Amino acid sequence: MFKPNNAKKTGYGRIAVLAGGPSSEREISIKSGRAVYEALKRKNQDVFFLDVGTDVLEKLKNAGFDIAFIALHGRFGEDGTVQAMLEELKIPYTGSGVHASRLAMDKVASRKVFSASGIKVPRYQVANKNEDLRGILKGFKTPFVVKPQSEGSSIGLTIVRDKARLEEALRKAFLYHENALVGEYIHGRELTVGILENKALPVIEIVAKNQVYDYEAKYENKATEYIVPANLSENEKRAAQAAALKAHSLLGCRDFSRVDMRMNDKGDVFVLEVNTIPGMTKRSLLPKAALAENINFEDLCMKLTELAHKRGEVKNGEKQVEQKEQLQ
Repeated sequence: MFKPNNAKKTGYGRIAVLAGGPSSEREISIKSGRAVYEALKRKNQDVFFLDVGTDVLEKLKNAGFDIAFIALHGRFGEDGTVQAMLEELKIPYTGSGVHASRLAMDKVASRKVFSASGIKVPRYQVANKNEDLRGILKGFKTPFVVKPQSEGSSIGLTIVRDKARLEEALRKAFLYHENALVGEYIHGRELTVGILENKALPVIEIVAKNQVYDYEAKYENKATEYIVPANLSENEKRAAQAAALKAHSLLGCRDFSRVDMRMNDKGDVFVLEVNTIPGMTKRSLLPKAALAENINFEDLCMKLTELAHKRGEVKNGEKQVEQKEQLQ
């Protein structure tokens, strides 16, 4: 169990919690950011909350901080954009780097990586809003899944149970991206596995009352159940955790992530996507999994801050060595 020093002089400096942003997940990001801010404050850290917007680069340049704790969900926060800005400013930040963030956010690109390395993914086709979509139905039996190519929090997701509803589902997905993923629905159990510092946390099973873990089930329906740890056999647990860790590693993710998957009745695991900045409230799934390992929310936030700080120290050390060699 991680036991950070509660004293204020941790050497982390001033921490900015970046939240809000311009994406469709702004409201959720604010909740995550506030929760992280309060947790770090309880740990006596020098922390402040920064609601970023379209003028984010100027805000980052002028805010004056040493570490960025990224709590930005969706586009801009999870697609490598803010990470690239922080890299340019040489400010260490929590979570995955630019390339891994971009790759994980793109559901088509990430699934290609998974398939090439033997990870099972649901069959899918890519639909573009400017193309003739009549042929899409030929490859799938109902129910099937329609969702935007790059979006989080199940925004724009539809489980199509009647083929006559396909056009409506695609229209909904195209509100968020010009491409939509049309894929087979894996009958079975909804699972998620959190990754923390290259270790798979306990598997969580999600039981949504309407059998669809959509935006409403995630954030509004209190009847959604989270079983931690999931009631699986040891072999099933190991299979889910191994698939999650492999998916995390293949994309080049670091520090933490959450891998969503479904398991069919035969025990086969199908990876759906990797979330590089999962929800960070006490209700969220990664903190639930961490708590099952006796890591409370405050300590989880401190751990992620520490990992970013160490990365910054390494870069500073490399820079000093480089400057020394140039002077010799």
